[in-house]
Amino acid sequence: MEPAKEEESSVQDEAVDKSNFKNCNHIAFYSKTTAQKKEDTSTDSSQENQEDLGLWQEEFGSFLDIKANGPSSIGLDFSLHGCEHVYGIPEHAETLLLKNTSDNDAYRLFNLDVYGHKIQDKMGIYGSVPFLLAHKPNRTAGIFWLNSSETLVEINTKAVMEHVPSRSPPDITKQRVVPQTDVHWMSESGIIDVFLLMGPTPFDIFKQYAQLTGTQALPPLFSLGYHQCRWNYEDEQDVKAVDAGFDEHDIPYDVIWLDIEHTEGKRYFTWDKKKFQNPKRMQELLKRKKRKLVVIIDPHIKVDPMYTLYSQAKKNGYFVKDRKGQDFEGICWPGSSSYLDFTNPEVREWYADQFAFKSYKGSTDILFVWNDMNEPSVFKGAELTMQRDAVHHGNWEHREVHNLYGFYQQMATAEGLIKRSRGQNRPFVLTRSFFAGSQKYGAVWTGDNVAEWSYLKISIPMLLTISIAGISFCGADVGGFIGDPEPELLVRWYQAGAYQPFFRGHANIESKRREPWLFGDENTRIIREAIRERYTLLPYLYSLFYRAHTTAEPVMRPLWVEFPKEQETFGVEDEYMLGNALLVHPVIEQEATTVNVLLPGSDEVWYDLRRFRRLDYPGTLKIPVTLESIPVFQRGGSVVPLKTTVGRSTEWMTDISYELRVALDSKDFAVGELYLDDEHSFQYLHKKQFLHRKFTFHKNVFSSSCADEIGQYHTKCVVERVLILGVQKQPTSVTASLQGKRDGKDKEVVFTYDAKTSTLTLEKLLLNVGDDWKIHIK
Repeated sequence: MEPAKEEESSVQDEAVDKSNFKNCNHIAFYSKTTAQKKEDTSTDSSQENQEDLGLWQEEFGSFLDIKANGPSSIGLDFSLHGCEHVYGIPEHAETLLLKNTSDNDAYRLFNLDVYGHKIQDKMGIYGSVPFLLAHKPNRTAGIFWLNSSETLVEINTKAVMEHVPSRSPPDITKQRVVPQTDVHWMSESGIIDVFLLMGPTPFDIFKQYAQLTGTQALPPLFSLGYHQCRWNYEDEQDVKAVDAGFDEHDIPYDVIWLDIEHTEGKRYFTWDKKKFQNPKRMQELLKRKKRKLVVIIDPHIKVDPMYTLYSQAKKNGYFVKDRKGQDFEGICWPGSSSYLDFTNPEVREWYADQFAFKSYKGSTDILFVWNDMNEPSVFKGAELTMQRDAVHHGNWEHREVHNLYGFYQQMATAEGLIKRSRGQNRPFVLTRSFFAGSQKYGAVWTGDNVAEWSYLKISIPMLLTISIAGISFCGADVGGFIGDPEPELLVRWYQAGAYQPFFRGHANIESKRREPWLFGDENTRIIREAIRERYTLLPYLYSLFYRAHTTAEPVMRPLWVEFPKEQETFGVEDEYMLGNALLVHPVIEQEATTVNVLLPGSDEVWYDLRRFRRLDYPGTLKIPVTLESIPVFQRGGSVVPLKTTVGRSTEWMTDISYELRVALDSKDFAVGELYLDDEHSFQYLHKKQFLHRKFTFHKNVFSSSCADEIGQYHTKCVVERVLILGVQKQPTSVTASLQGKRDGKDKEVVFTYDAKTSTLTLEKLLLNVGDDWKIHIK
């Protein structure tokens, strides 16, 4: 087995920072290619005599793959002692818990445009993160296989005999049966460059992996709101009508999206002059309503000498080459297209400059970007992608950097949006193709799913797998991209999406229109409530993204991450934790009247998020459901910050007051946090303009204190209401006091107590969220 050139590590260094990591073992093996070894030999034999010709070229239908360096592959085996539960290596439409493989069904990591991808399949689809986690009750470990060529992963879990130390006489040997998972990695090209992450806890693994690949970028708040998209909103009037429809039906939303039809003949960075005659005016109307626009920009460039983007790239030699040194051409949406070589830093810098307002005519500061088709997709290519013997910057073959292509486009796009704002504002970029480290540049989604119940069901383990592989900002198209969802499925998908990191409704051009108000008054009401729940939850979500950004904690996480010793959680994939406080169980079965919910932890207390009912007996419970909502539970010992009301978009909600939902554990204790800043700029980073508050309930005192003294940010926002769940008796009085104030006087607090739910509600507090204060309950 022959690895590729030693220098390949330099291509991948931008995805991985090897300079700072702890509790990791790094293994890198370097070797010469077949071609280099041939140069070292003194034989005069011809290539045909040394190697069978079939090893130097390979046919895929009508496509011929010329292997300039000869055949190569690299591989390595790992045995994970005591482990029978392994996770990760997205992206596959498969179960959360990775399955044993056979010779013909290994997990494949090879980014491909797979329209309506199969489910329960190990086929590689749009993204690849070669990161695997192994977990057992007392330890979590990780394997990061740093290779961007096609990779196969084989898994075999089995029972092995283990010798047990004994004080018995030496001639007596004790043995026991323990599980062991063998993992075999094999890549087509590259070098063996692998990091072993030693944990020992799941959160240690996330931090160690983030030290190598980076943490999730802190998104602008608007991007956590609801996004409305379809292929395609027809013209400016269509955009205006859809935007007005949300206001007419009192449904909040933040972003409307335009697909490929908004361009002039699929020429990106342009506008169809008939359909979008005045794109700036259209954006100004959206901006007045405090909303945003996202447009699609794909990596293929129409072959057209009159198209400025093409002619500039052609002149500068910015396209990927074929094996003969000519610009690679393939078929995609515009027809004959060339593909920008994003592995070239010069190309990325030039591409970033295209987002400047003077270059991208008709764009404004509310326009953000969607990178699609960047696996890259080539309609008449082998497996609908670029030929492996195409040549990139530095003479690297495409086979060696295939899975990095979309990563580099998203990098260049994010840098372009930052440059456009002169470094002031955070970008928002959604990408379909991704690799390890993509979290640094924006969001991903699961691609072209189908409007069927099975795709709603599989979206949960898919998102959980992406999340634990470092990419917290992920989602699945609500309603299913392909086909027409029945109303019940659409409602259930909205309810699930409202409690997932990226929340976008999307539909194919052949699908019927499905704006949220087109399915009857009752369904409109339920969808409205789901979206409004999302907006109420934004303070909690934004705080979770801050933790993902600073400490690499996944926003959406499997139950086993929070309950690593509870073996009954290890295979659960139909429910999940949103942060450490909320357990969400979407309804994923048609006409369901009950769902079985696992509430883990023998000493945990759980509360119904809406009815406040306390559940002291964890385990699997049969929960009745109607079409109105999905089961969501708050964990005892947590504090969840909410907004008291919602606005038409996130920008309308900046000064809306907070409600703090306090859920007491079995020891009458709770702790939580709130992060806030200006919601869009880098001032939190450069000027430390942010607030990070900590809330604690202990011994009948609820207090607010500073969680990070470095941050300073002024806000008019107040805590208006506090709900304390699990208060066993009605208090006689409640008082609030500001800490550090000269008068130091306590003020009486208006409160009500519901004995049926043991809920204490404190009203009209008007306590500034940035102040230190205490509430005493007697």
